[in-house]
Amino acid sequence: MPAEGPSSTGSPSASRLQAAWLRRGPLACLLWPLSLLYAALFALRGLFYRLGWSRTDRVPVPVIVVGNVIAGGAGKTPVVMAVVRHLRARGLQVGVVSRGYGRRTDDCREVLDESDPRDVGDEPALIHHATKAPVFVARKRIEAARALLQRHPATQVIVSDDGLQHLALGRDIEICVFDDRGIGNGWRLPAGPLREAWPRPCDLVLHSGSKPAFAGGYTATRSLAQDALASDGRRIPLRTLAGKPAIALAAIARPEAFFDMLRARGLTLAQTFALPDHSDFENWQRPGSAEQPLLCTEKDAVKLWRKAPDALAVPLEFMPCVEFFSALDAKLSSLDGYQAA
Repeated sequence: MPAEGPSSTGSPSASRLQAAWLRRGPLACLLWPLSLLYAALFALRGLFYRLGWSRTDRVPVPVIVVGNVIAGGAGKTPVVMAVVRHLRARGLQVGVVSRGYGRRTDDCREVLDESDPRDVGDEPALIHHATKAPVFVARKRIEAARALLQRHPATQVIVSDDGLQHLALGRDIEICVFDDRGIGNGWRLPAGPLREAWPRPCDLVLHSGSKPAFAGGYTATRSLAQDALASDGRRIPLRTLAGKPAIALAAIARPEAFFDMLRARGLTLAQTFALPDHSDFENWQRPGSAEQPLLCTEKDAVKLWRKAPDALAVPLEFMPCVEFFSALDAKLSSLDGYQAA
C-alpha cells in the first residue's frame, strides 16, 4: 500500500486550541480567567430571559431543538436528519429551522432544491437534500419558524438545527448531542470547549460517536455508506475504489474522523485535505490527476460539486438506538395539546 501524502489543515491555531481543550494543561490554565468572564456574561444573559427583559417567543407546534454544549461540532446535523426521518416515518409533517451558519446572505428564506448552499448554508442545504423536509434559515430562528408555518401550514413539528443556547426560540424538547470528546476538560470557553456548564437540564442526551466519553444518555451507530454518490445521482460502490490511490477532502469540524472511516473501508488515501469547517471552496483547486477519485463528505458535496463535478460524496449512515426514538416519541406524546398523526 502506498504511503499516504500530507494532510493539509485549514487552521493550525484552531487545532491547537481544540487539543488544549481536552486537558487542563498550561494553555487552558492561561485562558481560565477569561472563562470566568465568559461564564458571567452567559449567566447575565440567562438572567435577562428569566426576568423577562429579553423575550422568548413560541410557535403553535412542538419545537425540538437539537444542539450541544461544546464548541467545534458534535454531530448535530446527522441527528437532525435522523429525527426528521423518524418523525416523517410516523406520518408527521416536519419542518426544520436553522441559522444557516456561514452563508453569505442575512435574510429569512426557504431552502429549495435549486438554492445555492452559499446563500442558505451547507448544513441546511444538506438537510433539505437528504430528507426532502421544508427547511427555513434566518438569523433569528423564531422568524424562520414563523415563515415555515406560513409557507407550510400543515407542519406538525419543527426541528431546530442547533440553537440550544438560542433562548429567543421557545422549545418543548431539547436534545443535547456529544461526540467522543464528551465535555473535554470540563471548563468553559475559551479555556475549555463548554459553551455552558454541564450538567444542565436537558430532555435527551445522545452520544453521536463510537465511544461515549461519559455514562448516561443514548447511543448511536455510525458508518460510511456502501456507495458513494456522484453529482449526476449515480451510486459508485466503494469496493470498486479499493486499491486506487484516492484524494479525500473534508471541511467539517473533525475531518480526521472522515478520513479514518475511509481507511477503515479499505481505501488508500494518497492525499488528505482538512479545510476549515463550512469552507466555500472558492480558492480551492483540485489536486492530483482526474484519474484519482476525489472523495468528500455529503455536506461538502453540496458546494464542492460546483467546482469539481467529478467529486464523489460518501454519505454517513447514522442511526440512534431504538430506545432514543422511544423516549423521544414518549416526550412528544406527553406535550399538552399535541396531536399525533
